[in-house]
Amino acid sequence: MAEEKIARIAREIYENVGGTQNVKKLIHCMTRVRMTIIDDSKVNLAGLKAIDGVMGVVEDETLQVVIGPGTVNKVAQAMVETVGVRLGETFPSAEGQSIDDLMAKTKSEAKEKYNKPSKFKAVLNTISKIFVPLIPAFVGAGLIGGLASVLGNLVTAGTLDAATWTQFITVLKIIQSGIFSYLAIYVGINSAQEFGATPSLGGVIGAVSLLTGMNPEAPLKNIFNGSALSAGQGGIIGVIFAVWLLSILEKQLRKFIPDSIDIIVTPTIGLLVIGFAEIFAIMPVAGVISSSLVGAINFILQVGGGFSGFVLGVLFLPMVMFGLHQILTPIHLEMIAKTGSTQLLPILAMAGAGQVGAAIALWLRLRKDKEFVELVKGALPVGILGIGEPLIYGITLPLGRPFITACIGGGIGGAIIGSLGQAGAIAIGPSGLALLPLIANGKWWVYLLGLLGAYIGGFIATYLFGIPKDAKEKADNYGKSVQMETIQPTLRVVTTPEFSSSTIASPLEGNVKELSTIEDEVFSSGMLGKGVAIEPDNGDVVSPVAGVVTTVFPTKHAIGLTSDDGVEILIHIGMDTVGLNGEAFESFVKQNDRVKKGDLLVRADLSKIKAAGLSIITPVVITNSDTYREIIISHCGKISKGQEIITVKA
Repeated sequence: MAEEKIARIAREIYENVGGTQNVKKLIHCMTRVRMTIIDDSKVNLAGLKAIDGVMGVVEDETLQVVIGPGTVNKVAQAMVETVGVRLGETFPSAEGQSIDDLMAKTKSEAKEKYNKPSKFKAVLNTISKIFVPLIPAFVGAGLIGGLASVLGNLVTAGTLDAATWTQFITVLKIIQSGIFSYLAIYVGINSAQEFGATPSLGGVIGAVSLLTGMNPEAPLKNIFNGSALSAGQGGIIGVIFAVWLLSILEKQLRKFIPDSIDIIVTPTIGLLVIGFAEIFAIMPVAGVISSSLVGAINFILQVGGGFSGFVLGVLFLPMVMFGLHQILTPIHLEMIAKTGSTQLLPILAMAGAGQVGAAIALWLRLRKDKEFVELVKGALPVGILGIGEPLIYGITLPLGRPFITACIGGGIGGAIIGSLGQAGAIAIGPSGLALLPLIANGKWWVYLLGLLGAYIGGFIATYLFGIPKDAKEKADNYGKSVQMETIQPTLRVVTTPEFSSSTIASPLEGNVKELSTIEDEVFSSGMLGKGVAIEPDNGDVVSPVAGVVTTVFPTKHAIGLTSDDGVEILIHIGMDTVGLNGEAFESFVKQNDRVKKGDLLVRADLSKIKAAGLSIITPVVITNSDTYREIIISHCGKISKGQEIITVKA
């Protein structure tokens, strides 16, 4: 059953982004599937948000579908396996000039759509792509290092026997050092992949910053002040800049170096030129920049105290929402390298704790809304452990006001940490309770008080001021006269229908079967609503009602309508026919068109569908079934187009 769920989510994501042919590249992080979309106009955002298992959607230069930890990696893997590539590789359908032409065509539309400074956003995206693949290693190694610190303290205190535990602690520290001691190399490789340089050369450039071959008794000199150079002096900021220069040099060299000697000449010249530049120019300058940056942040935290903590705690969630938080990753790592811990991360982690408090308040105030409560229950545990995206994009942000009150809670937690003393974290990655073992210098109690303050602050602010009126009315009337319309990106109220009964005609000529007989669980289980399945005799699909076309899927294999009575109908022609990429379908309507009962909607080539080995069985589903008292299937067996097939009782 779990594998079927993963396959379903993967399939439905593709269906709502315009198919595999509309995806250029796919990666994932801890909570999101990130897709590089070719043509944004083919993406059905409402459909994505309506997928069971999707917690939210973020529109950026990559389309990000929030699924949650644990599930996201399985869904992403299922998605790339569908097209036969690995994570991060270009999809086969995205190769060739036609895709480049399409990308050029949609470039201006994308800029207008997102309305953001493209160069600055590109820098943030680059930083994100360099460090996101490293986050699992940061989390795992960081927690192992935290465990080593706790055990070491117990040995020092005499609680644990030194002879028994010292060697085990040493092993833990060796594992922890696997990434943190050689972080420059990992960053060099990832930077090269992002900038278009040779990854192995990027790794070497990262290793150069460690000055591994230098004699400590005769160190190289800083050409600016004559002092001895030290390993890692330029930090990862210097490595990223050096690899960027390497990518430019490689591209220029390959313009005139013959292919026959490229593998010898280009790497040699690239490493020599950039290596010398890195050691004698980039490392000293980047070292000053990173040291000044770390010093300035520490100064602000020390002088500003509680006020600085409050401001940082309040502003971090808006930074996350706009993707600006990615720029802080190298700053955290520089602070750890220079001082042994990042004093910034524990304060910023309070933003997620404010979300937790806000979610609990929403749970209590809107507890009559069972669907909403289930959503909160699913997102809350991972939020407590420091993964806040499900709470942000699935709970507080869609409601508006709770997002603001959650930010206030984060500010309160940040003020507590800033006032009581800076609690530094020895590694980045987790936040929430998961960050507790990584707090340095015995300041875990300061961090814990900050968490409690953010929980309480977010709870009180939301409970008193953060409950939207329409959400409260909806919860109070849940199960009576109002229902939540789950296929919309925000909450809206749907009142009790004015009609006593409404009839739906058959859109096809064929044989009517029970919906439960369909092999696809999404339909057979009634997950999308009640209805029937029709095995058609011909491919002409007509409108079963008078109303409006609400959705025409890009691949034309499915269409959604809303009748004048407010009944919402989905007609899905065949099973898994999205894979035909529209080749077997001809659409005669578009979204928002008005139609009369009997108007031709789609013409399907049933022979092509069968030739592809797919079923032609066509579900006709009332997607807002929960709004009505009763859905009656008024016909089974042979049926003609226009003949009554379903009766809806209000």
